[in-house]
Amino acid sequence: MKRLHTIIIAASLTSLMFTSCKKVVMKDDLGNFNTDQVFNDSTVAKLYVDYIYTQNQPSWFGNSGGYIGSGNGLTDESYSDNPQVKGTVTMNDVGDIGSSVTVTSTPYVKIRSLNTFIQNINAGTLETPVKKRFAAQAIFWRAYRYFELVKLYGGVPLVTVPLNAVGADAKAAANLPRSTTTQTFQQIINDLDTCVKYLPAKWPQNADYGRITKGAAAAFLGRVLVTWASPQWNPNSDQSRWQAAYDANSQAVSILSNNGFGLYKTWDYTMWTLEGSAGGSTPQNPEAVLVTEYNTSNDANGQNNNTYPTQTMPKSTGASGGSNQPTWELAQAFPMLDGKAPGSSSKYSYNVQTFYKNRDPRFNQTIAYNGCNWPLLGNANYRLWTYFYYTNAVGATASTKSTETSASNTGLYLRKGIDPSLTLATLPYAGTDWIEIRYAEVLLNLAESAAVLGKSTDVYTNLTALRKRAGIEAGTDGLYGLTANMSSTQMVNAVMYERQIELAFEGKRYWDLRRRKLLDATLNGKRRNAVVVLLNQTGTKTDYISGTRDASANTSIDNLYSTSFTVTTKVLDTYDINYQTTYYYFGIPTASLNNNANLQQTQGWGGSFNPLL
Repeated sequence: MKRLHTIIIAASLTSLMFTSCKKVVMKDDLGNFNTDQVFNDSTVAKLYVDYIYTQNQPSWFGNSGGYIGSGNGLTDESYSDNPQVKGTVTMNDVGDIGSSVTVTSTPYVKIRSLNTFIQNINAGTLETPVKKRFAAQAIFWRAYRYFELVKLYGGVPLVTVPLNAVGADAKAAANLPRSTTTQTFQQIINDLDTCVKYLPAKWPQNADYGRITKGAAAAFLGRVLVTWASPQWNPNSDQSRWQAAYDANSQAVSILSNNGFGLYKTWDYTMWTLEGSAGGSTPQNPEAVLVTEYNTSNDANGQNNNTYPTQTMPKSTGASGGSNQPTWELAQAFPMLDGKAPGSSSKYSYNVQTFYKNRDPRFNQTIAYNGCNWPLLGNANYRLWTYFYYTNAVGATASTKSTETSASNTGLYLRKGIDPSLTLATLPYAGTDWIEIRYAEVLLNLAESAAVLGKSTDVYTNLTALRKRAGIEAGTDGLYGLTANMSSTQMVNAVMYERQIELAFEGKRYWDLRRRKLLDATLNGKRRNAVVVLLNQTGTKTDYISGTRDASANTSIDNLYSTSFTVTTKVLDTYDINYQTTYYYFGIPTASLNNNANLQQTQGWGGSFNPLL
């Protein structure tokens, strides 16, 4: 059974409730515990740290709460009708900063809890190395929280000690101005440097699996520095920032690879379902650098299990959702089997009618399409059918019906990380862990930094490693579809393309386009599309292949498509996507400005705060 600590600790630490991984267990009343007892006792201090993990770990798609959420529907990965793609966002829509810098804003409530722990554990009587390891875990999550804020707004008020929560004087002291963006990033970097210094490369106990390691902190620092070096925050392309990102990601790769981490052997669902410890905090899956664990049971707080599989699988299987549906744009993006983009391969031609054929193997492990074999609910032979068929004669009044009781909006489903051994009984309580940082991302962060700096060896080494693992053909040049002798710009583009494929539906696409200031250039003026597979009309006005389709697909799905189906597309958006350039640095909500007179509004939103300083 895996851990997901659900300890509810009041900010004042006046009471504690303990839970185990299986069920809520009410312990003796700890209301009489004082601060000294909590922070001078390693057992109770560990429980506070476990609470910190529960409060701050991201869920599936990297969703840590707030306005943006996972961001999947904000790009070309999936469809969503929302103010960002419409271009109608107001300053009050993005309220993650809250209306206060103390107790009424969710991020700052969490930061206050983190600061309280850091201050009190350091003032306690535990041995210094123990205190530093405890504090470093809280410091990591403080860096994580500030990174979530700075990505949205640029500079925000920096609070690194717990502020008094009540009284007029306390409120006045809490009305802090926005730190510059440079200062905010530097605080995050300093915190993560501390984590890398004091966290162990490996935790000793199997129960420590999932705790932040030195390598995870180094990997997150690499992510932060790539963001700080990217065009959103570095419009003049200061090469020193890219060098810092390169150095940090090189260090992360070194620490991780020396401590049991690396690329998982195959690119399939087992990369997500092979979980837990291989000894201490070393994972069975070497790809899992930073994970959020989930259990296969549910407790009184409803926090142990995740709902990703049941929300993702088709409703026709008995699942609840089918809500994570890739667009036709994402389906088209995947390379061919030789690593070349569709339409540019001399070996594998691309045809919309057989769009699934001869693709990068990651296509079939990411996207489920009409007729594909998708083992589900213990059925290794299950085939997904999403086609439409005519229910009356062809003509102006012709109508069609989906084979599904609730048709996919895009004609496609996400199959990434779906455990085929789940049953209808266990589906609502799936325990599949979320991997927030995969080793593959660290390699891509290093490759991107190297590409900007012109370090081609690192770029080719890391990209070919990912493509080889994916199952792309090496080719006669051994470049797995990459172009030889690419320029710096071409290498950056190749890395971004690889990120789109490798990290599809992992909550990275929106942030990648945003930090590189490509949201408007990539998406504006476009509309997202679905694929429509229609059973050819024969005059029967029925689904005339329903009884033979599985056998026909088993014999030759290509033949079934060529003789029985017509593949077209349909537009999902009813308007052209219209990202505004002001969205790269969001404004501060009116309520926050009214609550804190020292906050400056962002430039482009009626204020003078320059997010690039």
